[in-house]
Amino acid sequence: MLGYTHFSGKRHMKNNIRTVALIGKPRDPLAAEHIVRLGEYLRTRGLAVAIEAGCAALVREGFAPAHTLAAIGQHVDLAVVIGGDGTLLNAARHLAPHDVPIVGINLGRLGFLVDIAPDAMLDEIGRILDGDRQIERRLLLAAEVMRKGKIVHSARALNDVVVGKGELARMIEFDTFIGGEFVNRTRGDGIVIASPTGSTAYALSASGPIMLPSVPALALVPICPHTLSDRPIVVPSTSTVEIVMTDAQQVAYVTFDGQSTFSLQGQDRIYVRRAEHEVELVHPSSRSHFEVLRIKLGWGESH
Repeated sequence: MLGYTHFSGKRHMKNNIRTVALIGKPRDPLAAEHIVRLGEYLRTRGLAVAIEAGCAALVREGFAPAHTLAAIGQHVDLAVVIGGDGTLLNAARHLAPHDVPIVGINLGRLGFLVDIAPDAMLDEIGRILDGDRQIERRLLLAAEVMRKGKIVHSARALNDVVVGKGELARMIEFDTFIGGEFVNRTRGDGIVIASPTGSTAYALSASGPIMLPSVPALALVPICPHTLSDRPIVVPSTSTVEIVMTDAQQVAYVTFDGQSTFSLQGQDRIYVRRAEHEVELVHPSSRSHFEVLRIKLGWGESH
């Protein structure tokens, strides 16, 4: 069973950036165009450039040294993700153990995490490299699936860990424990265990609360519960959340940031806690989280 991990003080982005990794949305020619433009700009500033191996085929041969996403954190001081939030989520899970800060260029739709427009890319990256920036630490989730006393799967997630039903329109049943204490038994479509970052993702669609990124908490949000009084719960980020699958005949899965999945069996136990590492995001100094919420969620402007 996962336990509490002590976290050290806040790190700060290095001032002596020497090597920058460029990570683009896979198989996206538009991302490749911006990678080349940004790479050439970074070289004019005397910086070395590396590229994620999955993007290397989209640019000219020899453009930059290529590394897998799993290995790229060992070689760079800063990563620039060019794509959507999904591209950044994938990169963040791999780079967090290496304490590599991440900047996001938005080629997607919502863009809660990737917040620099492509036409402002060179100016904003230049200001960030000059020290005009915000540094933000986002907690990461660590999850394990235990089956018959053995860990059979583990994964990290920046947004959320979701236990959900299979393809059939049939409810699943599970017990929830927090810190080893029984909370309730739920029948429904599943549950979202969200970080503050993930509170504006799937959890929001399931009527969960919006949490500021700096709040050290996790949100447990039931998905279409059969009992209407089963409501979202916010717990400290030091908590260990345990989900126990109670029906051996049900078809259920656990997913991580909506990008990887694992099939569950009856009596499987899913443990979710705050991970040892955090994700360091770098934003333009002018960024306001409340402005992001107003724009992305269509909130009315104050007058």
